[in-house]
Amino acid sequence: MATKCAHCPLRRSNLFVPHSDDDTKFMQRFKVGELVIEPGTPMLIEGANSPQLFTALRGMGLRYKTLENGRRQVLNFVFPGDFIGLQAAVMGEMQHSVEATTPMTLCVFNRAEFWHFFKTHPERAFDLTWLAAVEEHFMGETLATVGQRDATERVAWALVKIMQRGEALGLVKNHTMPLHYRQQDLADALGLSLVHTNKTLSKLRERQLASWHDGALFINDCEKLAKIARMDTEAPPQRPLM
Repeated sequence: MATKCAHCPLRRSNLFVPHSDDDTKFMQRFKVGELVIEPGTPMLIEGANSPQLFTALRGMGLRYKTLENGRRQVLNFVFPGDFIGLQAAVMGEMQHSVEATTPMTLCVFNRAEFWHFFKTHPERAFDLTWLAAVEEHFMGETLATVGQRDATERVAWALVKIMQRGEALGLVKNHTMPLHYRQQDLADALGLSLVHTNKTLSKLRERQLASWHDGALFINDCEKLAKIARMDTEAPPQRPLM
């Protein structure tokens, strides 16, 4: 059975702005069901016009863009609480693809109600605008990383960002969080070859700073890793939950 918005497990996380009772009731009306998908299943495809919008309730995925020659650029990683499909709702079709890397449960929303959403609930509409602005900021930070950080700094930056998100979601225990991606996914996100990514991860492991294997990421000292990445370690800001 679909999870009721009032009982959403994500609401227990401090990462998300608390819902008012009115917000919860409205989101329950906006939600039309849930979708369970397996790893490797695309939920949105570049160039497609999707009638649905999603929130990741459980599991992890990838956003990526594919070039004509088949090369892939990973845009970012999808975690529980992420809103998916806003681009198609505004622009008519997706400009990138999104697929699951683990079993995922998605809250499904009817795109046909999208404009009614803006008209009748401006505060929730502002939340969507905020999410779009944060996404833009993150893409700028990623571009700066790919363009100005060396390989070790890039990998360190990505691992700290991922661990910070995992901590905010309550996924980290004893400095370890589940991370069911491939090294190729990380390489495609950072503009590195798989070989270079593997060697960089090995160096960080040898220095006892970070280890990623068997679907688990371990970071011994986030502060030291962040220093290598030339970044701060501020926790992610509270974000709206759609």
